[in-house]
Amino acid sequence: MQNNQTDLYNEIGQILVSSGPEDAKNIIMIANLYPEGDVCEYEFNYISISNQEYEYEPLGRATTDLRKALVKLRQYFIDNNLTNDQPIWTDCMATVDIENSKISIEFKYEPFMNN
Repeated sequence: MQNNQTDLYNEIGQILVSSGPEDAKNIIMIANLYPEGDVCEYEFNYISISNQEYEYEPLGRATTDLRKALVKLRQYFIDNNLTNDQPIWTDCMATVDIENSKISIEFKYEPFMNN
């Protein structure tokens, strides 16, 4: 099945919501996807319904499923020439607004995290 960018964003959002804390109103994932696509480092945070920010570890197979979805998203960018003649991104930050069912993903060509 051919995925489009919206489908891939939705897949990432679904994984984050289904594996996140029940009291989350916003989920933030920072990911560093290695160029080979076989390893991804993550940082997971959420904002609770009481507006407190916490770190968390996602449930189940979330990190494996996220890595696979990010590899597909990065390949989509390559296949559709969306790199603007830049090297492909390796880092991204996804923010899911659960209350409004919205996801935004920011791409970086420099790490968000210090490796």
